[in-house]
Amino acid sequence: MAFVKFHNVSKVYRMGEVEVAALMGMDFQIEEGEFVVIVGPSGAGKTTVLNILGGIDTATSGSVVLDGNEISSYSEAELTKYRRHDIGFVFQFYNLVQNHTARENIELASQICDDPMDPDEALIAVGLDHRKDNFPGQLSGGEQQRVAIARALAKNPKLLLCDEPTGALDYQTGKSILSLLQNRCHDTGRTVVLITHNLAFADIADRVIHIREGRASQVATNDHPLSAEAIEW
Repeated sequence: MAFVKFHNVSKVYRMGEVEVAALMGMDFQIEEGEFVVIVGPSGAGKTTVLNILGGIDTATSGSVVLDGNEISSYSEAELTKYRRHDIGFVFQFYNLVQNHTARENIELASQICDDPMDPDEALIAVGLDHRKDNFPGQLSGGEQQRVAIARALAKNPKLLLCDEPTGALDYQTGKSILSLLQNRCHDTGRTVVLITHNLAFADIADRVIHIREGRASQVATNDHPLSAEAIEW
């Protein structure tokens, strides 16, 4: 059975008497341990997919399954527990607490889950153990994103969700972040889903899901994905 399964998922937002369909019969599957890139233009539905998969939003209809559990049937309390224990989030703009050190930011996440990594171990995993006592304002953009990744990894999540994680970074720093995510996925067997509008990122994925107008227009697998260091955009 697939690790992640979206089956006929629709999402309709209602604003007064107006209905806007963000997803319309979305179908795709993801296997455990894959590095997955979801790609598509702005407004295609990428973020809606990520929010539903992460338990931030709920589907209007259809079925969403993660690791054999149908999360689309969860109550609000169950979704809160799901977000806390099963999901790690990495955002475009880091979302670090400014008056906490790098280590303290990671501790905030590790304190809310059952089987966390040691914060120092998480920092070592992203190459920032020497910056653990620095505040976000003392770190570069790339270093802040590494702390954000360490914070997500420290939860030992089943699924790591990354929303345009290189969007606020320069080209070389963006490459290093992609390489870090790709390597952590393959070294640990963790399932990583990254959304982007950049088609070049498709070349580094084990599985690529193209989204257009609320549907998965194409799902493809790469038998020989490129290293993140090898791609150009």
